[in-house]
Amino acid sequence: MAKLTIIYGVIFIVMGLYGYFGISSESITALIPTFFGIPMLILGWLGLNEKYLKHAMHGAAVLMLLGFAGTVSGLIKFFAMLGGAETARPAAVTVQTIMAVLCLVFIALAVKSFIDVRRKKAE
Repeated sequence: MAKLTIIYGVIFIVMGLYGYFGISSESITALIPTFFGIPMLILGWLGLNEKYLKHAMHGAAVLMLLGFAGTVSGLIKFFAMLGGAETARPAAVTVQTIMAVLCLVFIALAVKSFIDVRRKKAE
């Protein structure tokens, strides 16, 4: 799970930098995925050490829960946009949607991993 966290961190950093430099450098908010990616990268790196694995992965799961909570509105706007509604910044809505989906997938994988670890310890 630690390696996956590092991969997620890199993906979020690249996504934020692309959003800022590639799509719209008008607003610092385009870097929000990068602000989530850097701690994910650090938590993943810490998780490579067995001593810190449990706490680092729980921290990463909480961070992704916060990320999902902050981007779920973009997900709702994306489905409205698919239905034909006009949005002010469609590129921003798309990036928010990607981040929301990635956060949700990470949370699901983390919960599954936590359950698997508990079952393994119980055996």
